[in-house]
Amino acid sequence: MSAPTIVEVENRKLKLTNLDKILYPAAGFTKGQVVDFYVRIAPVLVPHLKGRPLTMKRYPEGVDQEYFFEKNAPMHRPDWVKTAPVWSDSNHRTIHFILANDLPTLVWIANLASIELHPSLSLAADIAMPTMIVFDLDPGPPANIVQCAQVGLWVRDIFDHFGLQSFPKTSGSKGLQIYVPLNTKTTYEQTKSFAHAIARLLEQEHPDLVVSDMKKAVRTNKIFVDWSQNDQHKTTISVYSLRARERPTVSTPVTWEEVAQALKKKDAERLVFEAKDVLARVEKMGDLFEPVQKLKQKLPQLAGLDAASEGGEQNKDKDEDEDKVVSVATQSAPRPSATKKTALKTKTLSTKEKSAVGKRRKL
Repeated sequence: MSAPTIVEVENRKLKLTNLDKILYPAAGFTKGQVVDFYVRIAPVLVPHLKGRPLTMKRYPEGVDQEYFFEKNAPMHRPDWVKTAPVWSDSNHRTIHFILANDLPTLVWIANLASIELHPSLSLAADIAMPTMIVFDLDPGPPANIVQCAQVGLWVRDIFDHFGLQSFPKTSGSKGLQIYVPLNTKTTYEQTKSFAHAIARLLEQEHPDLVVSDMKKAVRTNKIFVDWSQNDQHKTTISVYSLRARERPTVSTPVTWEEVAQALKKKDAERLVFEAKDVLARVEKMGDLFEPVQKLKQKLPQLAGLDAASEGGEQNKDKDEDEDKVVSVATQSAPRPSATKKTALKTKTLSTKEKSAVGKRRKL
């Protein structure tokens, strides 16, 4: 292995180690290339991580070896790495999560071989309030992301009926994820109940393709609409995060037109993007996920979602109430024009930001 490299990033000194170590054996993609990707994607990635408790998924020996999740910030972190204390009921203690608020912190995280970045759906400043609702569409083989595209379009149509905008991204692994930005006062109880209602509705309307049950035995050749990610104690892969797959694929924001084309052509490869592809896309298209940070939307108030308690007949009533209310709402609400423009336009990168994304940047 090569000797440590001392670099300066925005006036912070860091010691980078083992930069020539291959972390993706099949692709020959090194730790140095992981760090370089995160440096170059930082202008669009950091805003999506800023202020959010971050769970690191570390692969010190590479993507084909053992990994571990790290929630609590390492004791040996630099004093300028910001953390946020969050009480953990399951661990009965406070966990000090890292806040990846800037480029130096992101570089330091990448140097830990934290290939995957899993932020909270909440900001640390108000950990009990999610800023978005998320649907993770997970295909059960032999289904793949093409079938996810069909389900994703159905999810989009439902939220169109509610007058809410949604934004798709690849998981960077097998599936597709749909984000509905809220950025308004809500609770996980509300978002999780709402997501469960949508998943059950889709399962009822499309039983040959959709399941809302977590049991893997029922997922064969179907798409599991994972509503359970809408939980304070869970995380979802960050947009623009690398994934620990055979090749350095990335969780990539896409347009609904791209999703529709992948379905039309039945071509899964249209929704697979590696690190180099994503850098080129951002230079050309800007941050397609920028509205998720800022767009303010409110979930419809569905009667019964909050009133019913968990368990027994009450829980059964709650499930029936969810399906009934969502079904009625989606059938009766007017659907916006397909040509409706996004309320927030995709951010156009400045010349400085394009330079950081499009060219190799010295650390």
